[in-house]
Amino acid sequence: MSEARYENWGRPTRTPRRAIAGCDLPRLSAAEAQRRAGGGDGTVLPFGNGRSYGDSCHDDAGTLIDSRPGARIHAFDPQTGLLTADAGVLFSQITRHVAPAGWFLPVTPGTQFVTLGGAIANDIHGKNHHRRGTFGAWVESIVLDRSDAERLHCSRDAHPELFAATISGMGLTGLIREATIRLLKVPSLTIAETTTRFDSLADYFELAEAADERHEYAVAWIDSLATGRALGRGHLIAGDHAPDGERTGMARPPLAAVPITPPISPLRGLALRAFNEAYYRKASPGTTQRLVPFDQFFYPLDRVGRWNRLYGPRGLHQHQSVVPATTGPDAVRALIECARSHKQGSFLTVLKRFGDRPSPGLTSFPRSGYTLTLDFPHRGEITLKLLAELDRITVAAGGAVNPYKDARMSPDTFAAGFLRWRELEALRDPVIVSDFWKRTALRLDTTSTKTPKQL
Repeated sequence: MSEARYENWGRPTRTPRRAIAGCDLPRLSAAEAQRRAGGGDGTVLPFGNGRSYGDSCHDDAGTLIDSRPGARIHAFDPQTGLLTADAGVLFSQITRHVAPAGWFLPVTPGTQFVTLGGAIANDIHGKNHHRRGTFGAWVESIVLDRSDAERLHCSRDAHPELFAATISGMGLTGLIREATIRLLKVPSLTIAETTTRFDSLADYFELAEAADERHEYAVAWIDSLATGRALGRGHLIAGDHAPDGERTGMARPPLAAVPITPPISPLRGLALRAFNEAYYRKASPGTTQRLVPFDQFFYPLDRVGRWNRLYGPRGLHQHQSVVPATTGPDAVRALIECARSHKQGSFLTVLKRFGDRPSPGLTSFPRSGYTLTLDFPHRGEITLKLLAELDRITVAAGGAVNPYKDARMSPDTFAAGFLRWRELEALRDPVIVSDFWKRTALRLDTTSTKTPKQL
């Protein structure tokens, strides 16, 4: 099998990984899992499409259960917008299936190449959290396989604790077989985009709440290298579904692909500074409006295949934090200044508001406040020291670091941001574990007696 097929998105790796597809978790013995995968310690982990940035999608000592082979959409009601599909179905497939009937994904991240199961397991968020909450808020039911039970049908009424833990549970509560979700009724997929160029971080905080009130979608790009009065300058990009527009759901083909991994990342130093300056000037002063294809608005990076290669042979680290509204302006400024003081600029710096709608997930990352995303080419110890300092600022502000964007946070940082992690551990399937969970929660949970057993 191809190593890249089971990479995460953040770190190129030569680690060989065992994987099997289509297994029946309650009836597959640990020995059979090891035989079919060519080894392993008897533990398993569901695998979606590898778009997590860290090790939450890896179990390098065990076996990955690939959800993609044979995945299909089972049912779609164009009157109600209810859709039932296998966990391995991609968002791109769902969009093509439902758009002609006037429906769209209620919540979508910055790539269409995530699976339905991965979206549930990570309780993903999008540019419209202020209106629609997390993806988990739109999940009606989940069919779940566990090693210690018969197949379970989970919802808010049936096995509600397991339902809540599976939403945001990073695949640890069992193997999601299929799910039923509610879609969002839209007039078209074409987006009426409104871009407002702002000159400082303070200007963003003055504009953000009003933009959320007026628009379905809102997000800001930040120039992470600007200094002085211009610190935090950028573009506030809002959008709404246009009354008339495209309804095929077909994204445009990629413009290009990055063919190789360069020995040194070009996304740093003077080249990064020049890019930020040019991109900031790309938007005219004031506010501009235009109609854009849905894939340009939601998934601009999907048009460049394997863009993560641009970060160089060590890959990238992405740091996404969320901080409360009360501490948000000071904390966001401190995070941006921290990156600058470590002389590491972020290529893709994104800032947005999370709304007050609570997630149904037990350990969801989104919560009311502001979320800032920074990414850096991995340059070894200097990058790890920067990320640890970003963690410290986040925790001190009462915030949290996103687990499915992480490859190195400490157990204490995780525990500080996710106070209910022990409840997830109590509901974790006995044979499912991830490298992330071993690196964080299981180092905190010294009383755990769980060991691999018969699947």
